[in-house]
Amino acid sequence: MAKRQEVFVRLDQRVRGLRREQGYSQESFAYACELDRTYMGGIERGERNVGLRNIERIASTLGISLSELMDGL
Repeated sequence: MAKRQEVFVRLDQRVRGLRREQGYSQESFAYACELDRTYMGGIERGERNVGLRNIERIASTLGISLSELMDGL
């Protein structure tokens, strides 16, 4: 279970870093992804088991591929 949690934390850090690099607030990014603000907060805290469709939305909003988003996880 610990390894699984590590993946969520690494995804959290990756999404947060890329979002900030592009100048999005958490709220504006959630809106752009068409996701709830509280859900996005849960993703960034590593609390959510994010579905592939939502990961795809996040990557698309960031203007990167899924593989780029997952790079280094």
